Amino acid sequence: MSTEIKAPVFPESVAEGTVATWHKQPGEACSRDELIVDIETDKVVLEVVAPADGVIEEILKGEGDTCESGEVIGKFKAGAAGESKPAESKPDEKAEAPKEDAASGDAILSPAARKLAEENNVDPAAVKGTGKDGRVTKEDVQNHVASSKSSAPAAAKPAAMPEVSMAPGERPEKRVPMTRLRASIAKRLVDAQQTAAMLTTFNEVNMAPIMELRKQYQESFVKRHGIKLGFMSFFTKAATEALKRFPAVNASIDGNDMVYHGYQDIGVAVSTDRGLVVPVVRDVDALGLADIEKKIVEYGTKAKDGKLGIEDMTGGTFTITNGGIFGSLISTPILNPPQTAILGMHKIQERPMAVNGKVEILPMMYLALSYDHRMIDGKEAVQFLVAIKEMLEDPARILLDV
Repeated sequence: MSTEIKAPVFPESVAEGTVATWHKQPGEACSRDELIVDIETDKVVLEVVAPADGVIEEILKGEGDTCESGEVIGKFKAGAAGESKPAESKPDEKAEAPKEDAASGDAILSPAARKLAEENNVDPAAVKGTGKDGRVTKEDVQNHVASSKSSAPAAAKPAAMPEVSMAPGERPEKRVPMTRLRASIAKRLVDAQQTAAMLTTFNEVNMAPIMELRKQYQESFVKRHGIKLGFMSFFTKAATEALKRFPAVNASIDGNDMVYHGYQDIGVAVSTDRGLVVPVVRDVDALGLADIEKKIVEYGTKAKDGKLGIEDMTGGTFTITNGGIFGSLISTPILNPPQTAILGMHKIQERPMAVNGKVEILPMMYLALSYDHRMIDGKEAVQFLVAIKEMLEDPARILLDV
């Protein structure tokens, strides 16, 4: 019996999507609940699975085509037999089957791994899969690319000959359409700069107290909570306490209205292969450092695997972004509308500092707070950033609320 394959019902804030990848082709067998197609929206990638055992009968919307919520994108025939993997009936076929699967790529690559392999021109057959049933994961492709780069210098010089053979004066170009997520990010950033009266104030914080605290309690923290104590939880907690003292920084602008929030839902910017996403840690005031760390790790993993849902990124009253993990020394972060402020963390770098009339080498970090001057006055912005600085340099202030 033929069944329609429909695009998922998109959330209210999503108008349409794009067919990103068909993991099964017409006539190809698939099992119930097996992933058959990815639909990319401007916020998340949605997966469509097979409704039963059967085959893909027809594809109505090809890769790159636009589809609307609930639109029919293909046809599925339940119970029909189609092309399948070679049966392991003979001993010698066991060794050959994985090779045939690897050559096709469709049956063994996860969506994220396939995309990464295409971007880096990696042959799936050359990557050893460590996932279930030999499935090639994104990490497998990353490791393969890294090992290829590391082994390149040791290889013979003729390996670079393809580059040399290029005709003199040739200037190759490659045109690639923007993904929906990248286009959405671009639009939001431009809108933020055009509509907000955005300013940035800077300060610096001595990270030595936090670093000493982590060193002293890291082992006990891991034993008790099963997760490492990082810097982000301290910044998130310090920001939460500062937001209580300066409600305007925790507010948002809705038309001509200023909306003050009586809770602290803090977005943590995460960089992925598809672009920057901002999952939200909710009700941070009620969470301990361990709970915050677990949430951040959970969101980071989901973001890299493309598993973040709309609900994970909806809302948020304040955002923290950490460019320091990439080596950024100082920057001016852009607002995440409709929020009115965003905190930028940066690289920890040892610098000579004057302490009580003496020069000491201290691990310092520049902090940047970008804010909407329509909502927040310069005095409030500076005091807010100073409050965060003081709490980080004396963590007991967070506990004592002073």
